[in-house]
Amino acid sequence: MVYQFQPYGIQAMLKEGHRHLSGLDEAVLKNIDACKQLSTITRTSLGPNGMNKMVINHLDKLFITNDAATIVNELEVQHPAAKILVLAGKAQQEEIGDGANLTISFAGELLQNAEELIRTGLHPSEIISGYTKAIDKTVEVLNELVEKGSETMNVRNKDEVVSRIKAAVASKQFGQEDVLSPLIADACIQVCPKNPVNFNVDNVRVAKLVGGGLHNSTVVRGMVLKNDAVGTIKRIEKAKVAVFSGGVDTSATETKGTVLIRSAEQLENYAKTEEAKVEELIKSVADSGAKVIVSGAAVGDMALHFCERYKLMVLKISSKFELRRFCRTTGAVALLKLSTPNADELGYADSVSVEEIGGTRVTIVKNEEGGNFVSTVVLRGSTESILDDLERAVDDGVNTYKAMCRDSRIVPGAAATEIELARRIKEFSFKETGLDQYAIAKFAESFEMVPKTLAENGGLNAMEIISSLYAEHAAGNVRVGIDLEEGACRDIEARNIWDLYVTKFFALKFAADAACTVLRVDQIIMAKQAGGPKRDAPAAMDED
Repeated sequence: MVYQFQPYGIQAMLKEGHRHLSGLDEAVLKNIDACKQLSTITRTSLGPNGMNKMVINHLDKLFITNDAATIVNELEVQHPAAKILVLAGKAQQEEIGDGANLTISFAGELLQNAEELIRTGLHPSEIISGYTKAIDKTVEVLNELVEKGSETMNVRNKDEVVSRIKAAVASKQFGQEDVLSPLIADACIQVCPKNPVNFNVDNVRVAKLVGGGLHNSTVVRGMVLKNDAVGTIKRIEKAKVAVFSGGVDTSATETKGTVLIRSAEQLENYAKTEEAKVEELIKSVADSGAKVIVSGAAVGDMALHFCERYKLMVLKISSKFELRRFCRTTGAVALLKLSTPNADELGYADSVSVEEIGGTRVTIVKNEEGGNFVSTVVLRGSTESILDDLERAVDDGVNTYKAMCRDSRIVPGAAATEIELARRIKEFSFKETGLDQYAIAKFAESFEMVPKTLAENGGLNAMEIISSLYAEHAAGNVRVGIDLEEGACRDIEARNIWDLYVTKFFALKFAADAACTVLRVDQIIMAKQAGGPKRDAPAAMDED
């Protein structure tokens, strides 16, 4: 005879198959461990000498990058606590577009130090209280470290822009920042609106063409389409442009009908009327002054024949996103079907030409006149993965430009800010009397992660570097940071390494919030997973 024990406690309350973890060892420390593992992955990619990660996602696509946002996006992190760090990184990426690595690595370091405090007997709520006081003090100190006079800047001054975006670009492409930064600055300044706060990141496009090297990269004021013109006309200057999103072809009639043809003569007349109708439409477009026709769908053979006759250049853009950008570049209005455009529906381009770059035929639409249109950075490189990484560096630069249009304040880079924050927060912890002073001291210690990681990734002795940085900062040289090229501590003003205040502010704030959120969890209750077949992932989106 088998005795059946009745479940009791939480087992009796929840459905069979659930999982329940509680207490310090099972929930808190396991959560911290998962977050530590994630931050260990991203940490070695921090800074200019950061190592690349080779990530192969669920679709078998290969990524070789040191961009933390791309890495964590493609990893498909499953652990709920580690996901909180991923979300903090994503929030930073959406808010500023740079500094996701600092957010995740710093949050991981805070949690690692919290684990040490928990093991010594502190309660998580005391640690959270200390961390909250410390982040408030950090924001206060960070405001004091802002470089005097950086509050105002001319966002159209190339030298000022380059000095601010250089650090962001160098963290992705160390050694190439002197080539990339001026290109990005040119592209951003070209499309900067009258009110810089309204700067739109989408107006700076990137065209990646395999072949050549980075020194062959250029900036085009306009668009670069990765396809050839449809007809034989390949170049037109100072042209009016008509855009038809429904395609350039004979349209089917709205009602169905049957035509009874009794003789060859009738058949010939029928064909001629169709031809005449298409010719009439194309002629009306040509008479409106348009020299370029852009189609969003198929271009019919007969329509193409008449376009050639009336010396019209024909382009085909199948992506609706690209078509919208084309309309924005030229100022055209996309018409639904082939009809005579009005004068205000036509766009204008200085030149539309087909060129061959590295074996790829591309159509370049230039618009030199006027500002707020679209500019394109044409990147050249030997492999697809190098081009992808260059594109991420350009994205970081453009996002930094957008952030500086809103707030141009800068703080010293190269870990100078972090060491100064560590020193000042440590001093602040001595003035506190409660148990949370230990948490504040650990928060200060966490800042050492940045110089330590930068030094380790650069192959330097981390302990030596950190102690000499502390010595310099204690002597009042708050601008001394790590010079990775010489492997020593230098005044960063001479090296011109500055970080944006907003990038640091949000990265540290999001990291502290994420760490406190993870520490607040003391129980994990997982319901039994639903049965049945797994739902398919949504279809892949257009790459734009």
